Amino acid sequence: MTYHYFTVKSLLSVVFVAILLLLASCATKPVKKAKQTQTQQQIIASEALTESSQDYLAQAEKTKGEQATALLVKAARQLINENENKKALWLAKQIQPLTDRFAVKYQLTLISAQSLLNLGELEKAYLHLLEAEKWLDGSSQPEEYYYLLSAIQQQRALPLASLDAKLRGLALANKEVYQQQAQQVWLDLNKLSQWEVELLTQLNPPYFTGWKQLLNFAHRFGYQPATFNRYLTQWQRDYRDHPANTVIASLSSETVQDEDDEHNIAVLLPLTGKQKAAGETAQQGILAAYNNNRETALHFIDTSTVDFQLLAEQLAELNIDHVIGPLLKQNVDTYLSQSSLTLPTLLLNLPQNQALKDNHMVLSMNPEDEAIQAATTLSRRNFTSPIVFAQQDSISERIAKTFSAQWQRINGKSPEVIVFEDASKVQEKLESTLELDKSKKRIRDIDRRIRQQLKTQERNRLDIDMIYIVASPNETRLLKPYIDVNISPFARAIPVFASSRSHSDNSDKSDSRDLSGLSFTEMPWQLRSKQQNQSLKQLSSQVWPDRSDSLERIFAMGYDSYALIKKFTVFKQQPYIRHYGQTGVLKLNQQGVLTRSLLWGTYQKDRVEEIDIE
Repeated sequence: MTYHYFTVKSLLSVVFVAILLLLASCATKPVKKAKQTQTQQQIIASEALTESSQDYLAQAEKTKGEQATALLVKAARQLINENENKKALWLAKQIQPLTDRFAVKYQLTLISAQSLLNLGELEKAYLHLLEAEKWLDGSSQPEEYYYLLSAIQQQRALPLASLDAKLRGLALANKEVYQQQAQQVWLDLNKLSQWEVELLTQLNPPYFTGWKQLLNFAHRFGYQPATFNRYLTQWQRDYRDHPANTVIASLSSETVQDEDDEHNIAVLLPLTGKQKAAGETAQQGILAAYNNNRETALHFIDTSTVDFQLLAEQLAELNIDHVIGPLLKQNVDTYLSQSSLTLPTLLLNLPQNQALKDNHMVLSMNPEDEAIQAATTLSRRNFTSPIVFAQQDSISERIAKTFSAQWQRINGKSPEVIVFEDASKVQEKLESTLELDKSKKRIRDIDRRIRQQLKTQERNRLDIDMIYIVASPNETRLLKPYIDVNISPFARAIPVFASSRSHSDNSDKSDSRDLSGLSFTEMPWQLRSKQQNQSLKQLSSQVWPDRSDSLERIFAMGYDSYALIKKFTVFKQQPYIRHYGQTGVLKLNQQGVLTRSLLWGTYQKDRVEEIDIE
């Protein structure tokens, strides 16, 4: 066997041959100057680079050892600044074998990650950052690592992870830098839903206790200027040295309008025809919130019979100042297509074809929001191999697809998705997925070979550590027991979670023992909780005891819509305003859509209770 030995000197010779080729390619065209991102600036912050990459490469060719390596590292950094990311990536790879210093290898890995980020290779960039940890030799990550991680996670559409990394990086910077960035941090925090704030609390980045308290005050009292300013003064007393003190002055000076003065509200609902039940239920929810307010008049207009081309004139005659509705998608598009309709409008469904304008806001019951919340929350619990069971219908499959995509985005691995038509026929799929069919076959093979009677028990595969169900309540009641009985007594229990489609407030009144241990996301109205309006829920159940779960959710949407139309202007003015409603904690995103944060509930023997899953 022949062994090949390479010294640093010989490796340098090989690299310098390649460098000559690199120099030649650099010389054939002018150096590209690109605007540096904040992350690029942070990478080179440890030492200012005053010369071009060609200069550093030329100097490296004339020197030896560690000095040559240091110059090559500078060249790789400068190539990033010159927007020559492929060359920077290549050069960093060539330099790696030239040094045994962990600090240099660490910097080279960051340079590679930055180059990959600039080239749009997000997953590779993220993996390089994970690899960088092995070169730390027990040291803590420097701030440049966190800034780069923040940029990568932002591009991977993981704003929560991005903000956590940014907060950790800023905490390592000097106080002046953090204070300069505090306003941007505040704007980033405002974009988070309530469930994301709770997850960030669990991650516990530095200074976050103060940030969370400020968020809490802004979310709850931001639309009441006098009250908000009192709480801001209290916050300053409690957090005198917090970087967010630079934000307080701007918050105190902002002019935020109180709730809208609405006197005549038009409510556009289908009050006749096929969707009459949905329209009347939304109407009942609005009237429950309205509570005979003498300062405001409600004008209900039946969208099944209205002429939308004449609607603007009709609204003007009624002196309407705000609009709630329409409820149905096709009517939303028709409404938005009328250029003469310019009143502040809270739409009760997402448009399919028309674009939203500044005078529009949408209360969406979008099931994809729920799937993103569930996938992100459950991924924080260190599950690695989930299975998704989805009923074969359009909404369930949409939820399953969104859940799977979000899980892939976070963990780099897509969960197995099993679509079924009928839970009573899913046992064969379940046995195949858990590999119980293979276990049974092995038992039969042993029985054929050994004539003695043996006590046997099937064993399921052990790598599955979580199951997520997207199905109707009836299908879930069939599927959950199948899962329980097919888990081997020798194996650990597999936790089972579900979307709100699996939960039925009406079915909870019957025996729910088969669902014991099932946890699910749900709106406050459908789950006994601190946020639920329990007195109204009890009254509603007495008046409409047989109302379906889908109509219950529409009632809650109607109830919230009346409070939301009063907050129309403040929602548009300030991104930190929240509404703690019966459909969830609502925030307005940049597209004009109100998204929801849901609660988590669980079945425990014969009752359902709210849980803090984080």
